Amino acid sequence: MGAYVAAVWGWDEREQRAYHDRGFAPGRWRIVTVDGADAGMLSVEHRPGSLYLGRIELLPEFQGRGVGSLLITDLIADADRHEVAVELDVLAVNTRARALYRRLGFREVRRHGDGDRKITMRYHGTRTGTR
Repeated sequence: MGAYVAAVWGWDEREQRAYHDRGFAPGRWRIVTVDGADAGMLSVEHRPGSLYLGRIELLPEFQGRGVGSLLITDLIADADRHEVAVELDVLAVNTRARALYRRLGFREVRRHGDGDRKITMRYHGTRTGTR
């Protein structure tokens, strides 16, 4: 993720630490483990009518192994049970993540931020008949 942030805004370590300190919400952040090893983190916010995937980050050695897909499909199943959508924002330069989200049924809703740097994507549950 750091490479994408650096590509869009540049990297300032102090600014990044302050940003993450402000946004840290212990009740929403979960550590992802694979076979007992810490693999990454996940942050989900319950909003009216949707679950918002605020963050999903995996260490490089756990990327490309289906871990992210499994986490997101579990979130989609939870949203389907509650008849709500799943929403997320992704940096436009993060083509790998965008491809994953599209493959899992997410569709682009809007672009926003300076120069449309961010894309909001949404998965409409299977119960509504649309994805």
